[in-house]
Amino acid sequence: MVRDLYTDGVSACRGAFTPEWADRMREDIEHAYEDARQRPGGAVGRGPNRYYVEIHPEQLRGFVELVDHPWVRAVCEAVLGAQYSIVELGFDIPFAGAVHQPWHRDFPMPQVTRTGRRLNSLAFNLTGVDTTEDMGPFEIAPGTQWDNDDSFEHGMFPPREDHPRYQRLGVRKFPQRGDISVRSALTVHRGTANHSELSRPVLVLGVDAPGAGNDAHHDMAVTRRYWDALPERVRRHMHCPVVDSLTPIVQKHTIEGLVMGETEGDSAAGGMGAAVPDSPSGTAS
Repeated sequence: MVRDLYTDGVSACRGAFTPEWADRMREDIEHAYEDARQRPGGAVGRGPNRYYVEIHPEQLRGFVELVDHPWVRAVCEAVLGAQYSIVELGFDIPFAGAVHQPWHRDFPMPQVTRTGRRLNSLAFNLTGVDTTEDMGPFEIAPGTQWDNDDSFEHGMFPPREDHPRYQRLGVRKFPQRGDISVRSALTVHRGTANHSELSRPVLVLGVDAPGAGNDAHHDMAVTRRYWDALPERVRRHMHCPVVDSLTPIVQKHTIEGLVMGETEGDSAAGGMGAAVPDSPSGTAS
């Protein structure tokens, strides 16, 4: 796993959960999306017909099973150290008509990676559907987590003249329900065009090494009752506020959300003016 992440920048565990577990996860995602779209700042655009929503652990019935899965714990400890922190829980939904995103990394390269070639954060992804070619699969350019970002716009978007290289390197991923993948969010990637009539919801779990600082960009919280019921080995990796009642998360509109409106290599079936879908009812069964 460590070798995969330090070479390709991505690894996976096939069949970590049952398809039925993934179906329950998708139900929770659909419910959270429906709730988020009812309030300002509930969902942030990541390009035409593509949205991101951050949620609290209590909104995902399988949260403890996920973060306490032996493979997840092993990856986190091996790459980030025994004192890793769970800092982000959310989901991305490319709906029908979502277009190619520009190639990007999720945030600028931290100094510890630039000078020490050390990864200090990881992103785990779990699909809510069995991914097929026409559903706009995730595409990643292996080995690019080390690419120098001096020419990257905002430290995240490589210049367009470099895009042919990423297209040559790019590998599309077709995870099935129950699979878990893990990657460095610095590995250059993109969502591709969704030509199907279905949405492709994907859960995101973000984990930091001590001092990485990504918790400052997220607003995860848990209630006291939920905290008290968590296993101790899960609690020690959660440094979020413990509150009397949860406040819905207002999504942070980052530079990524603004730039993702650009299209590349595909016709936009909706464009920047496309309406937020009423609900993810087009998801596969």
